[in-house]
Amino acid sequence: MSETPAAPPLSGVLETGLYVDDLPRARAFYERVLGLEAMITDDRFCAYKAGPGSVLLLFVRGQTLEPVHMAEGTIPPHDGKGPLHYALAIPSSALAHWEQHLAVHGVTLESRVDWKGGGVSLYFRDPDQNLVELATPGLWPNY
Repeated sequence: MSETPAAPPLSGVLETGLYVDDLPRARAFYERVLGLEAMITDDRFCAYKAGPGSVLLLFVRGQTLEPVHMAEGTIPPHDGKGPLHYALAIPSSALAHWEQHLAVHGVTLESRVDWKGGGVSLYFRDPDQNLVELATPGLWPNY
């Protein structure tokens, strides 16, 4: 019986995709509250810079159920339901500023967790009820 070879290395998570019902409403939240800058957008999606080498994608729910054919190749269909979760990394020094910033924008904190490793997570919802987490270092052994 031969051993299965190890998987090749990964470099990180490049894209995170969320599904929204109202793209203009979602864009207003992500641009106004989180300060994200759109790189590419059309009627069915928006791509945001979400830190070095990381992209947050917003797709209109139900608009990606058919393959997308482009000159570069085909993107297979995908979609999602229900509230999803993702976390954005923030420096520890920005935690208090983020708490104030969210309050100024009327964003209700659903929870704050002070992790054993020293990290802190702030949890709140976007307009489509996705759970957004802002997390400082110390949350995970590798962060």
